[in-house]
Amino acid sequence: MRDPAPLTRRQLLGTTAAAGALLGAQALLPAWARNVAGSRPVAGPRTGPHEFDLTIAETPIAIDGRRGSAITLNGGFPGPVMRFQEGETVTIRVHNRLDEDTSIHWHGILLPFRMDGVPGVSFPGIRAGETFTYRYPVRQSGTYWYHSHKGLQEQLGHYGPLIIDPLKPDPVAFDREHIVVLSDWMFEDPYRVFAKLKKHSDYLNFQKRTVGDFFADVAAAGLGATVRDRLAWGEMKMDPTDIADITGHIYTYLINGHGPEDNWTGLFNPGERVRLRVINASTMSYFNVRIPGLPLTVVEADGQPVRPVTVGEFQIAVAETFDVLVEPKADRAFTIFAEALDRSGYGRGTLAPRQGMAAAIPDLRPRPLRTMVDMGMDMGGMDTGGMDMGGMDMGGMDMPAENGGMKGMDAPAGGHPGHMEMAGGGHGAHAAPPGMGEPAPGPVGGMMENAGPVVARHGPDHHGPGNMTVATVERNRLGEPGTGLEDVGHRVLVYTDLVAARPYDQRPPERELELHLTGNMDRYMWSFDGKTFSEVDSPIPFTCGERLRLIMVNDTMMEHPIHLHGMWMQLENGAGELIPRKHTISVKPGERLSVLITADAPGRWAFHCHLLYHMEMGMFRVVEVSPYDGET
Repeated sequence: MRDPAPLTRRQLLGTTAAAGALLGAQALLPAWARNVAGSRPVAGPRTGPHEFDLTIAETPIAIDGRRGSAITLNGGFPGPVMRFQEGETVTIRVHNRLDEDTSIHWHGILLPFRMDGVPGVSFPGIRAGETFTYRYPVRQSGTYWYHSHKGLQEQLGHYGPLIIDPLKPDPVAFDREHIVVLSDWMFEDPYRVFAKLKKHSDYLNFQKRTVGDFFADVAAAGLGATVRDRLAWGEMKMDPTDIADITGHIYTYLINGHGPEDNWTGLFNPGERVRLRVINASTMSYFNVRIPGLPLTVVEADGQPVRPVTVGEFQIAVAETFDVLVEPKADRAFTIFAEALDRSGYGRGTLAPRQGMAAAIPDLRPRPLRTMVDMGMDMGGMDTGGMDMGGMDMGGMDMPAENGGMKGMDAPAGGHPGHMEMAGGGHGAHAAPPGMGEPAPGPVGGMMENAGPVVARHGPDHHGPGNMTVATVERNRLGEPGTGLEDVGHRVLVYTDLVAARPYDQRPPERELELHLTGNMDRYMWSFDGKTFSEVDSPIPFTCGERLRLIMVNDTMMEHPIHLHGMWMQLENGAGELIPRKHTISVKPGERLSVLITADAPGRWAFHCHLLYHMEMGMFRVVEVSPYDGET
């Protein structure tokens, strides 16, 4: 899974590419990613009725006038759009022209596990100079993407969009569509950045609190509360400004391979209904997406249709996709604004009726701060001295009315407010720690309806040395809009808004598993249950055909987008029979949530945090669905 040594060719980044060899941004971009009118993009590499060829190589590039070197697919960065038809069986020949192994993982796609593209888990990888043939039936439709699962190649540009047209008429009516791929690009060698993070995890955090911030907090909350706050964070060796590991200090945030100065433009005719297929293909960056002046109607999440919900903004985690409809009626330009979670930069594009038009770019909003709630602290009896705790009412965890309050919030799964003994007594079971309260009744969720968070008090740390903190209060945060979006003045998409367009498997779970998302920022170590991937002896066992509930508890102060390969996760968000299916779920700091899984895919599957550097540092496991026909 790891490839810690940088390639010799990586040293080309930003330094040795000759100016005469550089390709202009528009010349290097595949047709779908250029400034386009928005007709239905076809799959560029289709070489037959159901056949495709992809060549992976390294190519000099330019972004916002700066030089670099990227891993390209068919000479493009990002890669070409792969467009399939539901029901066909596709053959994709991947030719590796790099001087190292590579792979392609088809993110969110249901397929035989040996076609999943994870070296060391589902296949050996694609050797340098060799060709590997993927072949699988297409069993779904929607917006997805593909990327490398080898080392840090994804950070170097190895990704692209994947669109699957439905076999039946599309239930979403639209006049025009645009693919909007968000990503983060660095001109530095990512392996060197990775090495620095392992030595100093906060070396890119240039937004730390200052003496001026201290006196501003004293004026707002009083000296005593401010000092207590600073001492609490100091005792935990944490910083409330630590929002993102890698920031806009070295990242350029891209839309369809264009930097903010390049300004990708998608065209429309006033009055048209435009479908935007938004894909977060970044390696480490969450984005808050809005188009000032245009409401966004969300119609699809992670490729799966949902009941339409209209919002002013949505937060998109790494590896998630959202399809939204917009209806620009005015004959003017609109800015697509993708603001980085820590507000250190932004990606920017334009929707316009004609080329060359542009709209105002919003100012970056003030940086958000982590709160004691993000640390999983019990705020019920704590005197906050009137301090702003992220716009949240610590008593009842009330949400702004425009976000629907805490609708659908129920109590924990199986009557357990904290740790639970896992059925089967196998992998990952936790004994109930001393001091735990009595079980709370009701279905999964971690929230007593209209009663605030269920307090699950931990005893001693049972998770091992790989985690610095343990959430003493595990909250259901599915109704919260996300870090920095608590008081923006318009409706923000929340997970409780997602209602599936139709019901899926309704069987109750036969057993429950609980996993904790753990980390140690001092050592830049990320893990599940305090153990990195290299410290785990065996896969997580699933039985083919079983129905199970997976409970995830985030003991860290960061969001983690958790991705399960090969199977859907049905998010228990209070939508009853219409809980949504997702392939990637963002777990907020200090949050407890649960998903239902139908283990219908025999084989070995990756399960990991999709923050690339977290996965590489150990937040990765293998799920084995047995029986299946042998080892990899």
